Amino acid sequence: MPPCPFCSISSDKIIAEDRLSFTVRDTLPVSPGHTLILPKRHIASIFEATKEEVAVLWKALQQARSELLKEFSPDGFNIGINDGLAAGQTILHLHIHLIPRYKGDMPDPRGGIRWIFPEKAVYWKD
Repeated sequence: MPPCPFCSISSDKIIAEDRLSFTVRDTLPVSPGHTLILPKRHIASIFEATKEEVAVLWKALQQARSELLKEFSPDGFNIGINDGLAAGQTILHLHIHLIPRYKGDMPDPRGGIRWIFPEKAVYWKD
């Protein structure tokens, strides 16, 4: 198995960190400012995180949001975790996606993450 790219990330890529977590920009962003929040400990799932790690990750997520609001002025956010191979996780080191969203970045953003199953995304009546 290849080494974990997050465990060996270059320190110059880290935009924020604390004792238990670090924050980086996604190298293949889906929108300007797409950010990842990760635990320093190599774990694959949020369900493996300790209560302290979950609290620290949430605090880092809030801090990253504040910074993105200042730097990019997004109109909203998608927050997501792909937990497990069946959920699309490709790097088995827990990471939280904080994806800034902008008015007009897609014609109709309703349904949000439900679009992983397009046939089930539209649940509203116009």
